[in-house]
Amino acid sequence: MSGLFGVPWPALMGQLMLGLVNGSFYAILSLGLAVIFGMLNIINFAHGALYMMGAFLAWMGLRYWGIGYGWALLLVPVLVGIVGIVIERAFLQWLYRLDHLYGLLLTFGLALIIEGLFRHQYGVSGLPYEIPAPLTGAFNLGFMFLPRYRAWVIAVSLSVCLGTWIVIEKTRLGAYLRAATENPRLTAAFGINVPLLVTLAYGFGVGLAGLAGVLAAPVFQVNPLMGSNLIIVVFAVVVIGGMGSILGSIVTGIGLGVIEGLSKVFYPEASATVVFVVMALVLMLRPAGLFGREQ
Repeated sequence: MSGLFGVPWPALMGQLMLGLVNGSFYAILSLGLAVIFGMLNIINFAHGALYMMGAFLAWMGLRYWGIGYGWALLLVPVLVGIVGIVIERAFLQWLYRLDHLYGLLLTFGLALIIEGLFRHQYGVSGLPYEIPAPLTGAFNLGFMFLPRYRAWVIAVSLSVCLGTWIVIEKTRLGAYLRAATENPRLTAAFGINVPLLVTLAYGFGVGLAGLAGVLAAPVFQVNPLMGSNLIIVVFAVVVIGGMGSILGSIVTGIGLGVIEGLSKVFYPEASATVVFVVMALVLMLRPAGLFGREQ
């Protein structure tokens, strides 16, 4: 069956669906980074390590305490969010008035510490996490069999991203968050607890990373390097979408996942670098990113 540029349609659509799965992970991770940068003005390099921590907590819950996937999906983001709140209160709150470089270096150091602790305990070999029984099997789409779990990942990621965008853009809480980002002193003058909003925003942002880790555990093998292997691409997604842009993170994450998937069909050698090529082109034409605001 001929397709586009001689590529069979089943192969083309199959890579498109796999690109949507990867794009779902990019979107939910870059969304957390955008929330944190928008509220704290800090480039959170520990995001990948906290994503890895989420996957390990899901694995440890099943391995040691018999906590299944459903409960892990609810509990792990809360636990990772609490870790994030402790990090923000203990370290990051002292850096808000300093240059971005200090926050980046601190979170990079925290990422190395977290990754080193898990590497010391579990090594670097991958640990399997079984797909929950209700999500095994596949849907017959005609041109391919789409695994049920990957369809679940797409659905959950899109739902979380859409829900977060609605809360931030359409609710009173979102208005408080945007006001605290634009003018924290004026917002505090109206009796709003800005430091509490900032702390909760960081906890929510890293909680999204923990949620992504739980979703990733059955797809990728759980290992201490899974965060560091992904975080550079996620940062590229955030830069392309626009630093701090919620909509930009969602749209760019999904779009780049699809572009990356299609590049594996048309030019596989470029699939590992296509995201960075797009980033370079966007920065040359629009330095603030596709959805970012010019200073």
